[in-house]
Amino acid sequence: MPDTGVMSDTEPDHILLQARNVEFDWADVPLHWIPGDPFSTHTLNVLHLLLPAGEDWFVETFKEALPLIEDEKLREDVIGFIGQEAVHSHAHSGVLEHLKTQGIDPTPFTRQMEWTFRRILGPRPLTGLRSRNYLVERLAVVAAIEHATAFLGDWVLNADGLDRARTHPTMLDLLRWHGAEEVEHRAVAYDVMRYFDKRDARRLRTQVLVTPVLVWLWVRGVRFLMRSDPSLAAWSEHRRKPHYSDFRAAGRRGTLPTTWGLVKRMSTYFTRSYDPRNEGSTSQAVRYLAESPAARAAAK
Repeated sequence: MPDTGVMSDTEPDHILLQARNVEFDWADVPLHWIPGDPFSTHTLNVLHLLLPAGEDWFVETFKEALPLIEDEKLREDVIGFIGQEAVHSHAHSGVLEHLKTQGIDPTPFTRQMEWTFRRILGPRPLTGLRSRNYLVERLAVVAAIEHATAFLGDWVLNADGLDRARTHPTMLDLLRWHGAEEVEHRAVAYDVMRYFDKRDARRLRTQVLVTPVLVWLWVRGVRFLMRSDPSLAAWSEHRRKPHYSDFRAAGRRGTLPTTWGLVKRMSTYFTRSYDPRNEGSTSQAVRYLAESPAARAAAK
């Protein structure tokens, strides 16, 4: 699949967002589902550590905002977004249970994520303008994160390197199904934030804060998984630690994004002309969602 990263002229103007039932069978998925590549496997496994708590928080934040939105089209999009994010959280939670059966207990890390989203970013006893401003701040955080999930979703839909590496088809389907829905609803969080605050100052300031936090959490997650992986117990401590050289090598193989690709895609959020609809193709996403083995299995 060619990596276009932009919409084609045949993109639909608007589609009705809906949650899709999916059914994944993890029984035969190995610990290193990218064969012979624990680093790439665990770098992508960080998604499963971060997303259940994060997407549950997205849902609660958007539920808080929904009664304040009077635009009916935007309300429909928000309701569809909430449904999709709730299914995503459940699907990734299934992977966490599978990791436990393979000797990696993700609980220490996921509890920290739950605490972070609940205590640091959760509701506060505020009223009036302070309450509304705090809500918009959290919506801006969601929009900043959703920018990253959108271009990563576009990347995984077009990541031929994952096919060449013989990535296990069940996990590859999870990543691409999720990535396709992230592309499909990529504009919703941004549109909601702009509904409440059209100024660029909050948008840019929030992304400046969110980007390094995301990188830090991801690095911590990879370190946690590599350290917890029982199959790597014979490796030296130095070898089990993730290094930037590992990331660069995976980028060259195509099993992870390249550094330049990440910087380029992340930086588009800082341009005045930014529009999330330019991050990926709705048509491509919808095509994959129609073909997803997990979606077909659930439909049966």
